[in-house]
Formats: sequence, structure tokens, C-alpha cells
Amino acid sequence: MFQTDGMPAPSGSACDALPIDAARRKGRGARTNAAGRFDLARIEVADGWDIAEARGAFATQVSVERPRSLITYNRSPDLPFDRSINPYRGCEHGCIYCFARPSHAWLGLSPGLDFETRLIARPGAAEVLGRELSVRGYKVAPIAIGTNTDPYQPVEKAMEITRDCLRVLADFQHPVAVVTKGALVERDIDILSEMAAQGLARVGISLTTLDPDLSRRMEPRAPAPERRLRTIERLAQAGIPVRVMTSPIVPGLTDPEIEAMLTAARDAGATTASWIMLRLPREVSGLWQDWLAAHYPDRAGKVMARLREMHGGRDYDPRWGHRMRGEGRHAELIAQRFRVHARRLGLDGQAPPLRSDLFAVPPRPGDQLSLFA
Repeated sequence: MFQTDGMPAPSGSACDALPIDAARRKGRGARTNAAGRFDLARIEVADGWDIAEARGAFATQVSVERPRSLITYNRSPDLPFDRSINPYRGCEHGCIYCFARPSHAWLGLSPGLDFETRLIARPGAAEVLGRELSVRGYKVAPIAIGTNTDPYQPVEKAMEITRDCLRVLADFQHPVAVVTKGALVERDIDILSEMAAQGLARVGISLTTLDPDLSRRMEPRAPAPERRLRTIERLAQAGIPVRVMTSPIVPGLTDPEIEAMLTAARDAGATTASWIMLRLPREVSGLWQDWLAAHYPDRAGKVMARLREMHGGRDYDPRWGHRMRGEGRHAELIAQRFRVHARRLGLDGQAPPLRSDLFAVPPRPGDQLSLFA
């Protein structure tokens, strides 16, 4: 555990479900928190904002976990991949809508401020990954990075866990799909471009809005919208296939921007596009509604009415085949608008499948090399 800003660690039992003073949580998404105990660390990364913060604000605390395994497998029919890795638990970007917030409860921490201020880093992940890929009989398929929490959140600048994992995947010539909001992905263009040239890598960039004010409120430490578009441009110029993910779409708040977001992403160099409707599993619903009432009270009722209409009167319906899009008139209208505009822009195609036939376990020091290689 480490701390870089010289601020004392807060006591661990103060906040519970009461709103926290607005001055203290400047630059944070959640308004409430159930506290836990870890040390603090603040790490800054260029994200396009340049907004000073008060010294009394909550700093970011990083604790270390030594993973015994890294690859997580899933059987969800809603997902285009069956395995993923996540270098971090929790995410400093602080997106109030993040569907991964409830996962912090498994650690005895709050899905509120704890999720964005009390991070778990997993150094040694690359070594574990290499060991898992070397297991005899391992069956190759694309690994997704960043499906739960962002692999390029600010802490990655110092820890380089994601970069180390990419180096391992490159050594094994293993296919990878990265999902991020973080401009820090540009640092790893050297690895990703070489892999992309072999058909082994692509990147998805999440773009939720083009409105900088809305973005700053809804995802306070994620890069600004213009900064994400610049990241798309730089990745595309390096020959890395980029998918823009206009996700989540919030009915009554961000859905008017669908066409503009797709156009901006296409102009920046994205070649494919996808979308997901706002999801409010478990604790996310309460956090979202609290945020919505505080920031957009005039639209809170409309937004929640639309979402409940899409989920049979509930805040969220977790059924496979339904949870990502919802159903009903408004869900169908959003889907149609996205589909029509993506087709007009040439973003409706499928990216070529990543190659799995190049995979090979690299020789380790001391291995006997074949005479016939």
C-alpha cells in the first residue's frame, strides 16, 4: 500500500449512507459511501481536464493483491468473448453508472466512494498470466482486458500492470481486445500496433457524451470527450483497429447525442461501433438515482421512467438477452437510430476476427531448443 500526496488516511467508519460534503468529494462521482480501511495514493494523468482540486478532497488509496489466478471465464451469451483479465479492482475514473461497482461489496468495501478511492492493484499479474497460458492443453481465444474496471485508469501510469500483461500476450502471440476510456492506452501503442499488424489486437474506446460538462459530472476522472476522440485518432493512425462504444446510452440524457457521437468517432478513425443501454444492477441503482436527483433534478423522473419502461417496471432486469438493451418502444427507437446512423457512416460492420493460429509458448531460460525448429 502506498500514498503519494502527503494527506493523512481518513478513519474507516465515518460516512455510511449519508451524503458527503460536496467540497470534500469534488472530482468524485458517488455522493455517499460506506467506509473501509486502506492507505492512500493519488496519481495524476493527463486527461484533458486541467481542473484544480481542493486539498480537502478524498485522495485515492491503493492496496496490493497477489493473484493466484488471472484469467476469468464466462458463459454469457451477451458477451463476444469467453475470457478476460482485470489488472485492478475498483476504478478511479469514478463513473457513477459503472455496472462493476457492486463487485466492491465482495471485498467488504462500498460500491460508492470506496469503489473509486480504494483500489486494489494486482502486481505480478503478468507472471500469473504467462503461467496460465503455458499450461498444456490451453485452448486459445481472444482475451478481453478492461471488461470490469478500466485497465488504463490513472494508477496504471505508475504500476504498469496492464503494460506488463500486454508484453506477455505479445510474447505468446495471443489475441487481445482492450476496452478503455483512458488516454494512457496511447503509451502502449508500440506493443498494440505490432500486435495489430499481425491481426492480434484491437481497442474499444468508450464515448458516453460529447458534452464536457455532463462528462465531468457523470465520469469525473475519465478523460474529457475531446481527449478520447484524440485517442481514437492516434490509435487508428498507428494501424490499430478501433471500435467506438457509445455506452452506456442514458435515455432522456445522452440519447440525443447518438448520431453526433458516431459521426465524431468515425471522423477520428473508428471503424466499428457498438452500444449498450444504461444498466443499474444492485447498488448502482441507488447511487445513480442519488446522483441524478442532485445533478439533473428536472430530468430525473423522465430518465427513470424510460428505464423502468424498458425493464418491465423495474430499475433493471438482469435476464440474458435483455439486460444490455431493454425492450419496448423507446428501446427499439434508440436501437433503430443507432443502427441507421452506423450504417450510413460505415460503422455497422464486424471487425475481422482476431487470429489465434499464431499462438506459441515462448521458450524459457534453460529450455532445450528443437534441432529442427
